Amino acid sequence: MFAAPKQRNEALANDLAPIDRHRSLGESAYLSLKDSLIRGALRPGTKLTLRSVAEVLGVSTTPARDAITRLIGEGGLVNTGPKTVVVPSLTLPDLDEITAIRLALEGLAAEQAATRVTKEEIGDLERLQERINRGLDEARYSEVLDANKDFHFLIYRRSGMRQLVSMIESLWLRMGPAFNDLYPEFALSRAGVSNHLWALRGLHDRDAAAVRAAIENDIRSGYRRLSSLITGNRADAKKQPGG
Repeated sequence: MFAAPKQRNEALANDLAPIDRHRSLGESAYLSLKDSLIRGALRPGTKLTLRSVAEVLGVSTTPARDAITRLIGEGGLVNTGPKTVVVPSLTLPDLDEITAIRLALEGLAAEQAATRVTKEEIGDLERLQERINRGLDEARYSEVLDANKDFHFLIYRRSGMRQLVSMIESLWLRMGPAFNDLYPEFALSRAGVSNHLWALRGLHDRDAAAVRAAIENDIRSGYRRLSSLITGNRADAKKQPGG
């Protein structure tokens, strides 16, 4: 079904982790690959092969195929040919729709979390923000993306609404790879940092409206950057011969 170029394996090894064998192999492979997409470990346009994914996850091709097939069904991966699976890029209509839903769902989760988060968890969030700041300072954007995902989902899980968190994960499955395109611009503007600090102040104060506003503003900041890039890329393509 998929080609297996060996040169992909080394790159994938940096982005995927061997799975927990206490779960079923298919489920573990799925969760590992899904988490990599949500965290932005795999960029848009990344090509995956059945054998390379299987080798990196430490499983046979059957659970790797099951994981890939599930993620194709969920929109996290796309088939571009009989032997090619790719991490999809966002179109502007995709971004518009996903952002509108994110504002509603993530805003709600943040609002609900404001009165449920513990002091210890706020401390965890502050440490995650320190990781983000160091990563920005040192241009280690993969670490920034990793800590950013943990920051947001620590808040969302404290909403106590499991179905809501699951729906948010499905949105990040499509958005995670695109978050790579926020950098290095976000490292210069620190827009995400100011939004996170606003959210932290709201959590300290148990101010649900402030926490929701901070998360919504964080989403809008990312939208402005990504929509500008998509629009710019589309305009550049039209300038090319035959565009």
